[in-house]
Amino acid sequence: MDFIRYAERSAGLLNAEITGVDALRAHLADRDWLVLQSTDRDCMLLRKFQRELRPVFEASAAGDTQAVVDGINELMVRHPITPQISNHDPGHLHIHAASKTQSVAELLVGEALLGLANLVCDLGPTRLGLCAAAPCTNVYVDTSPNQSRRYCSDRCSSRANVAAYRARQKAVASA
Repeated sequence: MDFIRYAERSAGLLNAEITGVDALRAHLADRDWLVLQSTDRDCMLLRKFQRELRPVFEASAAGDTQAVVDGINELMVRHPITPQISNHDPGHLHIHAASKTQSVAELLVGEALLGLANLVCDLGPTRLGLCAAAPCTNVYVDTSPNQSRRYCSDRCSSRANVAAYRARQKAVASA
């Protein structure tokens, strides 16, 4: 399994507006096998998890290593993870975060926590961020070699760069 992908999905989950089953299904559009299993209960559990997970990203963005580690550890106690070796591709054994008997919410939470725990151990606890483009409140996972990511998307990066350019042009014009 690709722990980076699980960590990135945790950011996607945190950024998703899970207002109901249809919104959750839209979020899971690339995972057909989960779409039909999604329930209102999954939506409620995932909204709660979003509130619990956001402080971990905020702590990372603030450089608070201890709060990141404590936050992820606390969430792993609250949401136990059941990793299993998957052999659906016998030539490529890998770890999945949960068994088939868990709900969609439990699977997504397990993936998120397993991915974030491995990311923090492998790349460090300051690789989670808050988008620097106002008024965006999205989060991201920074896997860049020099830890230089500041925006959640190319759209926010472009918007911020255009705003900065216009501000410089305005300053030059009024000088």
